[in-house]
Amino acid sequence: MDTPSPALNLNFLSHGTLIAKDLEATRKFYTEFFGLEVVRTSEISLMIRLGGNHVYAVVEQKKHDTEMNFLFHNGLDVTTDEEVDAAHKIAVEQAEKWGLKRISKPKQQHGTYSFYFWDVDGNCWEILSNPKGGYTRIFEQGNQKGRGHMAKNYERPTD
Repeated sequence: MDTPSPALNLNFLSHGTLIAKDLEATRKFYTEFFGLEVVRTSEISLMIRLGGNHVYAVVEQKKHDTEMNFLFHNGLDVTTDEEVDAAHKIAVEQAEKWGLKRISKPKQQHGTYSFYFWDVDGNCWEILSNPKGGYTRIFEQGNQKGRGHMAKNYERPTD
């Protein structure tokens, strides 16, 4: 199948954006809970990253009161299902300290093992077991038919 030439000549998917109600509290959460690299970029913004070149801009919006929809969550990878279980245990134990809400139970879903939760800023997070490179494997598999990686019988990848 021929791929048409794009209308735009782009180089790199560089960043996304998250919201914070209290930038200093959010910075502390990102560094002490997630272990993210954090750089202050202005009085109202941070940049965060973990393990690669894709970054998130985090912008302070004190009056923000909307919770991120589950479908628009942010994924953080670990290597094994046991690491997902350990992360879940820590999230439950530290939920009050960090203002974590709606922590789901870990389960097999979309070809991986994971759980979800919302932070105090209303951002939704997924902690999941994934082989090295995360979802880049989907591109290696190419286009899929039917429900693809969402199918219940989707074969989980291994390293």
